[in-house]
Amino acid sequence: MLTLSDKLKSLGVKLGARDLPRPEFSEGPPPQTHPEPYAIEQVLPGRTQTTPYGDAFVVETLYTPEYRHGRFGLRTTASLRTMAEWAGESHLAGCESPGLVFLDTETSGLAGGTGTYAFLIGVGRFHGDHFHLAQFFMRDPMEEPAQLAALTDYLQPCDALVTFNGKSFDVPLLNTRYTVHGRTTPLLSPAQLDLLHLARRLWRDRLPSRALGQLEIHILGAQRSHDDVPGWLIPQLYFDYLRSGDARPLKGVFYHNAMDVLAMAALLTHMAQLLADPLDTALEHGLDVVALGKLFEELGRLEAAVQLYERGLSYNNLPEESYWDTQRRLSFVHRRNGDLAAALAIWRLAAEGRQIYAYVELAKHYEHHARDYREAARWTQAALDLVNTATFPRYERRQWLADLQHRLARLQRKLK
Repeated sequence: MLTLSDKLKSLGVKLGARDLPRPEFSEGPPPQTHPEPYAIEQVLPGRTQTTPYGDAFVVETLYTPEYRHGRFGLRTTASLRTMAEWAGESHLAGCESPGLVFLDTETSGLAGGTGTYAFLIGVGRFHGDHFHLAQFFMRDPMEEPAQLAALTDYLQPCDALVTFNGKSFDVPLLNTRYTVHGRTTPLLSPAQLDLLHLARRLWRDRLPSRALGQLEIHILGAQRSHDDVPGWLIPQLYFDYLRSGDARPLKGVFYHNAMDVLAMAALLTHMAQLLADPLDTALEHGLDVVALGKLFEELGRLEAAVQLYERGLSYNNLPEESYWDTQRRLSFVHRRNGDLAAALAIWRLAAEGRQIYAYVELAKHYEHHARDYREAARWTQAALDLVNTATFPRYERRQWLADLQHRLARLQRKLK
């Protein structure tokens, strides 16, 4: 696989100073140099940050407390305890907004590895009431050590690092870049919160895509301007800049990166509220309520799961398949809670709706708990009749048929 250096050489870009002509000295002060008309310094209002490894170029933006990204602000006020429990990051529980750092990178490729550079690193955090966004840009690959040093300074201190797919991509990539330069990465000590994994749990049943841009539209209610560029185009825009020196097309890349960081902050605000107080959060879609119920059931908070399932079932926009699946989940939670009467009521309702599992659960109940083998056999035979109908899915028939036949034979022996 070609590295970035190989690609640059193929484009005619020379790295380092080995092939540069020797300077000719003359008397008098050296001539003043000015940035090229379309250099990054002329295109974006950044500054140069001096580090022990050279200069790093930084673009900074402040967002006031009134800023809203779609329907949500950037500061998280809800407790992160439930989110910390779900993520398995106990240190996250006590974190507050000033200790959170949101990070997103734009890279020279999507494959990762030692040949991939993070040429733009966007990080945001709260300074007082304002959200401060810093974007560290690598004007030349030779500036990477300075860029990483500037990032290290910005992260001090950092209690938790919030990313979107960062555990799988951004953080490992940056750790590799620090290692390449013999530096210690600052990204290992903070708690890690990857919002992509939680987004999949909350909205995978309702949204066909959980990409950050789709969540901005459908969850946050935010729309990006025409300045945005698609993510797949960004590596090529950077290579074009290195070849031509024209930074104007990179304005869209900086905008894209900034919107990603802001979207993460707003998304965390919404997610934290959902998990901290799910029963008092107004939601428009029954699938969202049910998804919260599944999450709380997974955490073992069964009382909250029951209330969320029951609320989700009251929504008119809950699809039929999800309605019956939610009833099934609710019945099993009732059984775990020892409320067998509530579970039986749901199974009888589901049997009227021709849900095969309900027939089986009723048969199990009458065989093992009520010791009414005749009633158990009746429900088992009803299940077999349903399985053998022409409209019953063939793959499900293969799943159920042998078990039901075995169950009925056992019950008939018991009846004799």
